[in-house]
Amino acid sequence: MGGLSSGEVVLDCGAGQSWWLVVDEEVGPGRIIAGPFPDRSDAAWAAGATGDGGFDEARPVYGHLRADGGLNRRPSPQDLAWLAYLSEQMDRLPDAWQALVSDEDSLTTLVVEVATVLTETGLPLHEADGPGNQIGGACLTPEPGLGSIVVTWRQHDRMSFDGVHGAVADESVQQVMNRALADVLARRGFTVEAFGGGSAHLVRSAKFMP
Repeated sequence: MGGLSSGEVVLDCGAGQSWWLVVDEEVGPGRIIAGPFPDRSDAAWAAGATGDGGFDEARPVYGHLRADGGLNRRPSPQDLAWLAYLSEQMDRLPDAWQALVSDEDSLTTLVVEVATVLTETGLPLHEADGPGNQIGGACLTPEPGLGSIVVTWRQHDRMSFDGVHGAVADESVQQVMNRALADVLARRGFTVEAFGGGSAHLVRSAKFMP
């Protein structure tokens, strides 16, 4: 283990950015109880071990230790990798989004939220206008008049175009995946309703008032 226990925190500001164990205080930014650790898994293991010492809420935090013993939090390598992956997924959105995307448009916020939830779930977005369009994925189409996004699943070309497993398999799998998308988004707090005879779903923020 690369970290130290509570009371043995290394106050070495030249050590660079590392993982630390932090417990939240009622007032203030939280207190470092152990560290530094070389990676998140070591910090998470230590967090479990500190439960016996009365630090049940200890959690790994990435950052740079200040001279006063406080922690300047920084995006971790995992955070940066996640943001890069999410950006790559957002680049797959169809050209119909280009005229809508802006900091002021509510659909821009909504599509980022929906894409984030689906990507966190492990469901990729469909690359409608790129070289990977045959692979399939979740399709997000803007519906500005309804303040919504139309969400549906696109299967791999082998299923949807080539029909290698037949029309019955294609249709049944399509229904299952559309329901799965709807269930995931509903459980994450979005308002979801059937659209297009159930072949897709309208998704809007729970805060949206038509």
